[in-house]
Amino acid sequence: MNDLLHAVRCYTDAHVGPDGVAPTPIAGLSTIRALGPSDLAFAISRPLVALVVQGAKHVTMGTQGFAFGAGESLLITADVPTVSQITRASPAAPYYSFVLELDPAVIADLAAEMKAVQVGDDAPVRTGTTDAEVADAAARLIRLLDRPASLPMLAAQLVRELHYWLLAGRHGAAIRRLGWPDGHVSRIARAVAILRADYARPIPVERLAEAAGMSLSSFHQHFKAVTSLSPLQFQKHLRLIEARRLMLADGASASTASFAVGYESVPQFTREYRRMFGRPPVQDVRIARSAAIAA
Repeated sequence: MNDLLHAVRCYTDAHVGPDGVAPTPIAGLSTIRALGPSDLAFAISRPLVALVVQGAKHVTMGTQGFAFGAGESLLITADVPTVSQITRASPAAPYYSFVLELDPAVIADLAAEMKAVQVGDDAPVRTGTTDAEVADAAARLIRLLDRPASLPMLAAQLVRELHYWLLAGRHGAAIRRLGWPDGHVSRIARAVAILRADYARPIPVERLAEAAGMSLSSFHQHFKAVTSLSPLQFQKHLRLIEARRLMLADGASASTASFAVGYESVPQFTREYRRMFGRPPVQDVRIARSAAIAA
């Protein structure tokens, strides 16, 4: 784990942006740094693995809370709403993490070649100790970023290896479901892709059910089982999260942000925003900006 910490720290410190994220040329891979505890961050997370190498974080999904720190990983195996907060970080000992979005195509290919694993539970979020093989593959992948000429030849191979060790680990059964083309998780993912792309426009639920290859009743049942939300609630979360980003990052007014994400009524937007974030838009943005300035 020390090798991974060194690799993540060196790369992140050299490439981190003002939002604390250091993107990489490898699709789906980024590293994170925070110099102090963060405010609450709302998101609908994609399937991913996050390896914490320094500091600590807390993630909530619904009524479940997950606290994890250095040497531990967060695994998310479905598109689910999360509220996260970095809980331990300082300028002297920043929070660092390695984040990789899981690739269903790579998972499907590997799963076809691996022996069947014992069926696990359906929980979409879980934490645990980072396996040594996963940490080693992650460290080599980060170090490869310093040799850009080698990326076209070796990056895909290392991403594949990291997926292999995740599948071979104790949560392999949950990850394997992402690679089942006719499984419920993969079918619902097709509908989620439509919602993510067209969240600002009304989307008939029949279109989503058709994309998932399910009847309406079956689609509603499985969508909520996978994401913990109804399709309408999922779209509403996407709209509100994007509206908050527009106000915080782009300086948009509440009315401009509400119309940009598909709301036709500012009062309705304000009510739903307050219900989700705990404060009305103007107050929430003012407090968030003050906290950022203080940090």
